[in-house]
Amino acid sequence: MNASQLEHYKQKLAFETDSWDLFEMLGRDEPVVVVDGRSAGAYAREHIPGAVNLPHREISAETTASLDRSRLYVCYCDGIGCNASTKTALKLLALGFEVRELLGGLDWWKRDGYATEGAGAQAGTEIACGC
Repeated sequence: MNASQLEHYKQKLAFETDSWDLFEMLGRDEPVVVVDGRSAGAYAREHIPGAVNLPHREISAETTASLDRSRLYVCYCDGIGCNASTKTALKLLALGFEVRELLGGLDWWKRDGYATEGAGAQAGTEIACGC
């Protein structure tokens, strides 16, 4: 066994999640907050159901003061060609939040067939939480 490679994959899973895992977490009503790090306009057009909009350019101690630090924050943006999720995760982590980045962002969420909300919402599999 390659110990270095093993550690790499453990770290990768600790830092990232995919849309299926996020969908399952939300369905189990786990303490997770989905954070859309894009602009307010992009969020209004389309976003993951229940996501909060926290544009990465606006993240500060003041704008996050009311957020629950005991929760996991899963950050996303448009997808593979966008780095707003990385910027969002980096800023939240620096402020003491537990974060993960959503692989593929909104694009892969939709490709996996999950519903979205907003003006340009896409029909798909709805989150069925035990709320």
